Amino acid sequence: MRELCLVCILLALLSACASPSGNQPAAPAPVTTIQNKGSDTMVNLALAWAELYQSQHPEVSISVTGGGSGTGISALANNTVDIANASRAIKPEEIETIQRNGAAPVEFVVARDAIAVIVNHANPVEQLTLQQISDIYSGKLTNWSQVGGENRPIVRLSRETNSGTHVYFLEEVLRLGREDDKTLFAPETLLLPSSEGITAEVRDNPNAIGYDGLGYITPDVKVLGVAAASGQPYYYPSVETVNNKTYPIARDLYMYTLGEPQGAKAAYLQWILQPEAQQVVRELGFVPVTSP
Repeated sequence: MRELCLVCILLALLSACASPSGNQPAAPAPVTTIQNKGSDTMVNLALAWAELYQSQHPEVSISVTGGGSGTGISALANNTVDIANASRAIKPEEIETIQRNGAAPVEFVVARDAIAVIVNHANPVEQLTLQQISDIYSGKLTNWSQVGGENRPIVRLSRETNSGTHVYFLEEVLRLGREDDKTLFAPETLLLPSSEGITAEVRDNPNAIGYDGLGYITPDVKVLGVAAASGQPYYYPSVETVNNKTYPIARDLYMYTLGEPQGAKAAYLQWILQPEAQQVVRELGFVPVTSP
C-alpha cells in the first residue's frame, strides 16, 4: 500500500511539471531557401533585392553569389541553383545542355544596363566610335595618339572570359554584332576578375582603357562618349539613352530558371518586376524594365 501511494505522488508531481498542451511553444515556420548565382555585374543588385525581399518575407531565405554568367548558367544546368543571373542571353549550346538533362530554361528580363567605356581623368580623349574601340581592343590601335590622345601606349583591361560582360563586349563591340566575325581580344589585354578591379585600375593608370556596367562607374574615372559609327552623334550611357536606344552599348540583364518557376521562386520573380524592386534597379545605377 505504501508503495502504491509513492507511485501516485510521483505521477502527480510529473503531471504538475508538464506544461499544458495549449502553452507549448509554436514550431518555427519552415523556411524556403532560394539559391541564386551568376553574373558579377548583377550581384550587388541581386543582393539588394534579396535583402529587401527577406525583410518582408522571413519565411524565405535567398542566398546570392557571383562567379560570372557562365558559372551561374552551368550551375543551373547541373540543378545546383534555383535562379541563374546572367548579363548576356543564354547561348544555344547552354540551352542544349539543359535540355539533355530533361529540363528547359525559362528567361526573365529583370533590368537593363549600359556598358560604359572608361579611361583615366588624365587622358584627354573624350569620345570614341565603336570601330575605334574594336580596333583598340583587337590590337590594331596601340597608342592613344592614334585616336587624338597623347603619345602613350594603350593598356587594355577586360573582364575574364566567364563574365557575361566579357562575352557581350566581344560579340557586340569587338565584332560589331557580326556573327561571322572572329575578331578576338589582343593577347596583351589584361583580364581582371571583377568590375571593381577594372574601375580601380583605370583610376590609377593614365594609359588604361576599360569597360564596366553603368552601376559600377564611380566619379574617379572618365566615361567616354560612344558613336555607333564615324559621322554619327556621340552618346553617353544613362537611363535615358538606354531607354531611347541611342547609346550603342546597352543590354538586358536576365534571370533563368529550370522550367516555369513555382511557389516561392515564382513569387520572388514576380516581385522583382514590381515597382518597388525596380526602384532598387534605378538606385543602383541600372535601368528599370518597368515604369515606377
